[in-house]
Amino acid sequence: MIAEFFFLLFVVMAAAGALMMVISRNPVASLMYLVLNLFSLAGLFVLLDAHFLAAVQVIVYAGAIMVLFLFVIMLLNLGHDRGPDVRGMFARGVGLVLGSAMFAAIGTALRAVEVVPSGDGTAVATNDALLASRGAVAVIADPLFRDFMVPFEVTSLLLLVAVVGAIVLARRGVS
Repeated sequence: MIAEFFFLLFVVMAAAGALMMVISRNPVASLMYLVLNLFSLAGLFVLLDAHFLAAVQVIVYAGAIMVLFLFVIMLLNLGHDRGPDVRGMFARGVGLVLGSAMFAAIGTALRAVEVVPSGDGTAVATNDALLASRGAVAVIADPLFRDFMVPFEVTSLLLLVAVVGAIVLARRGVS
């Protein structure tokens, strides 16, 4: 009973934080709503007994990345109120169509998940068996550093380029 209550609480907080982040016109307030969303997702990870992912969610995303975003917002002085960049019914319609297509693609991908047989005819080990045998860090780190090393490094390079670009833009206004 209590787990269902916290699940619903975290889901409502995550949905409200995401909605308010998109609706808010102030970038700092948007950032704070995103932090609320990330903490809510960490709470959902705790309910799923994925404590390592919850800790990473709070430390890396809600901590380091959000501080970086806040630093860039303050550095660029984006705290002023302006009208929305995209106006009109056409832009909203395009956004609605693209958002619907994205949710349809995610739904299709989630329905396509199935148990893949291994070479000897047995089913692939479940997540619980992998966690029990190798531990949470090894289960996450193994595919990250073997299969997804290049996308991981490209993402870190893109974050570095974004920070350098923000500093260059901010320095242009100082001169």
